[in-house]
Amino acid sequence: MSSRLEAEHLFKVFGRRPDQAVERLRNNTADREELRADGVTAAVIDASFSVEPGEIFVVMGLSGSGKSTLLRMLNGLLEPTAGHVRFDGQDLTALSDRELRDVRSRKISMVFQHFALFPHRSVRDNAAYGLEVQGVPRAERERRADEALALCGLAGWEDAWPDELSGGMQQRVGLARALATDADLLLMDESFSALDPLIRRDMQDQLIELQKKLKKTIVFITHDLNEAMRLGDRIAVMRDGRIVQIGTAQDILIRPDNDYVASFTQDVDRSRVLTAQAVMDPEVRGDEADCGCETAAPGTSFTDLCAISARVPHPVAVVDDGDLVGVVPRQRLVGFLGDEEADPGVCDSPKDQGGKVMARA
Repeated sequence: MSSRLEAEHLFKVFGRRPDQAVERLRNNTADREELRADGVTAAVIDASFSVEPGEIFVVMGLSGSGKSTLLRMLNGLLEPTAGHVRFDGQDLTALSDRELRDVRSRKISMVFQHFALFPHRSVRDNAAYGLEVQGVPRAERERRADEALALCGLAGWEDAWPDELSGGMQQRVGLARALATDADLLLMDESFSALDPLIRRDMQDQLIELQKKLKKTIVFITHDLNEAMRLGDRIAVMRDGRIVQIGTAQDILIRPDNDYVASFTQDVDRSRVLTAQAVMDPEVRGDEADCGCETAAPGTSFTDLCAISARVPHPVAVVDDGDLVGVVPRQRLVGFLGDEEADPGVCDSPKDQGGKVMARA
């Protein structure tokens, strides 16, 4: 089972007197631009978050926002100027170089933007490389590499050479290499951004399907909001070295914390992200529990919800395991599409049924 990752007040400052720069940032006596004028770059500023076991946690932001620097602190490729990284209850920032290398080889795997395959090694040997570094015997590492390649849709390509593979297939080899070590934590740095759009979507599908089976703890870096919303259980938005909001895709879309986050989401197709749970009015009284409404599950997509609403003149009831958890009047759907919430309304013919409603076939 995957383990919890925690980042606690992480700073990364490049330049002269970095500790002094951290104190100035903490005390709000200097901002990023003032430090830059002094020849100091504050790449990451006071970043704190946790990633739960089995969660895909996406960090997104524009170029220069600090997201890749943050990722490299998570596995010790960069030492934080201040703060702590804990994984599986272990403070990675307190480890010696030897201890950190051991953790990286056994517990943490990295999938890079560029495939980083060895051209003189077969697909199998590339996938087995991390196991070779660990000292795993050849027969076992080849078996585990073949299993990982099969998971990534590359069964039958084990003896091929990297230059015989398409870009998407090469990236699958990189993913298989990370999976073969059976590491609990996967760090993925813009892993799909070098791919063509259709191949990129295929790789996103592949990751989603693999995660259903493997339930790894994954930190995924991207500059693409649509990719973030498609993959992330939660998303951290970075700007100028700081995390400015953490939430689900629907949180960020519906409740942006500031104008910067709102500007990111203004062109997003909401119908692809929102669900019944996100748009329903949860303030439902007992006497509104069974009104003969058409029903939907909390995870019903916005598009399907609109289709249900179009069939009936009354609100749609949102039902979870027989319990009524909310209602969605038609004007509320229109409000969300127009970036404005309409008054929630209620069902047409309330009858007290003790908070239970039977879902219709």
